Amino acid sequence: MQIQLQRIAHFSVPVTDIERSARFYSEVVGCTILAKDKKHCFMDAGGTCLLLCKQKGPINQPGQEDLVHHAFAIPAEQLAKAEDHLKAHGVEVLYSEDRRGGTVNGPRTYFRDPDGTRLEFIELTHYDATPRAAAGAH
Repeated sequence: MQIQLQRIAHFSVPVTDIERSARFYSEVVGCTILAKDKKHCFMDAGGTCLLLCKQKGPINQPGQEDLVHHAFAIPAEQLAKAEDHLKAHGVEVLYSEDRRGGTVNGPRTYFRDPDGTRLEFIELTHYDATPRAAAGAH
């Protein structure tokens, strides 16, 4: 039997402070709070559930490889204003780029949440779901 996925039901992000992170993910990233308790915050991220999970810190260790991140697709007109939006909320923009010819294509901007988790806003211009070697495909 081959499992056939329908979609991602939810993904989890570890955080040290539920209240602070819920504010960040709603006010900066644009998620909607669905339910919250002392250890979890369920949020809607454009039709996918984002689950903030309280963990002891630090979440991200200095010097560890920085490949793991979460990407949020936004419209082109919003991506054009994303850097200003992030800076207005005191969020440092790590860098912006426009990738073409890979698996996930489009202009994007990278930044971090309050615990240092790397996030991305992307104008998703093309998603190539053709299986192939993964080297440099992102």
